[in-house]
Amino acid sequence: MDTLLAVRARGIVKCFGDVVALDGIDVDVTQGQLHGLVGPNGAGKTTLLGLLLGLAVADSGRLEILGTPVGRALAAPDGVAGFVDGPGLYPSLSARQNLAALAALRGHDARTTGVDEVLDQVGLTDVADDRTRGFSLGMRQRLGLAAALLTKPRLLVLDEPSNGLDPAGKKHVHGVLTQIAADGTSVVLSSHRMDDLEALCSEVTLLAAGRVVFSGPLSKLAAENRELDYRLLTSDAQAARRLAADASGVRVVDDGGARHDTEALVVRAPVPALDALVARLVHAGIALRELAPVVSPLEAAFLALTEHPSLPQQRAKHPQAAGR
Repeated sequence: MDTLLAVRARGIVKCFGDVVALDGIDVDVTQGQLHGLVGPNGAGKTTLLGLLLGLAVADSGRLEILGTPVGRALAAPDGVAGFVDGPGLYPSLSARQNLAALAALRGHDARTTGVDEVLDQVGLTDVADDRTRGFSLGMRQRLGLAAALLTKPRLLVLDEPSNGLDPAGKKHVHGVLTQIAADGTSVVLSSHRMDDLEALCSEVTLLAAGRVVFSGPLSKLAAENRELDYRLLTSDAQAARRLAADASGVRVVDDGGARHDTEALVVRAPVPALDALVARLVHAGIALRELAPVVSPLEAAFLALTEHPSLPQQRAKHPQAAGR
């Protein structure tokens, strides 16, 4: 099974001075998978992305990328591309010139390395000859993605790729990432936008204080998160409320006040109890016009697993931290 992994991390530790940024983490990313990385500020996401891009090396543990163990040298592993903390661009150069310069640094001729192709892929053809100093944040993110795609990577590592994008731009970038994953490229992306991760990723890793608190399929995360609040809009709110109040494992948390005939109903329930309630509504002849979680399963799990307001900053407890 390991031959199908784009990333295999075991017991990874990374310290900065006396602060443990990553504390023995294990992560697997399957080839051709869109894998989300989520956690509060300071959780270790950027550190992990930096390790994948060769911008830093782990103090201990084993990291394999595309089947090859990562050594101690600071260098991007073969077949890996991406950016952390935004793409680095030359503001006085145009989008096309930026990509051509990048190709030249890698010893390639821009005319044969697909500069125009990747500009078209990310939707920047119309502004290809504009200087990037006038680009919006979203346009710079798109150009950074184009720069990463220029190398035709087998592992793409992205930090907040949807940052600054308008809805149309986000839809375009999501389409690009979905397509390259379908073509076999693995993608690891960090984002604070839960809706982006849920729309794109089949699996996620949640980090808190440098440790993995969950890693696996979104479906498993939803199943493990026992109760969620759901909004129900029905053809008969009063009757739906009575059935919900009577249903085992269901608690009415908000009924929209006195206007039961027009307002939605909010209930808290695990998935099996919610399924049973829906069946009762249908059996009673009550039409269900809308059913959606008030907070998504990923966001609910994020809050449940990573909210530790009294958690102290981790101090070094590994020998590798000494003297660093």
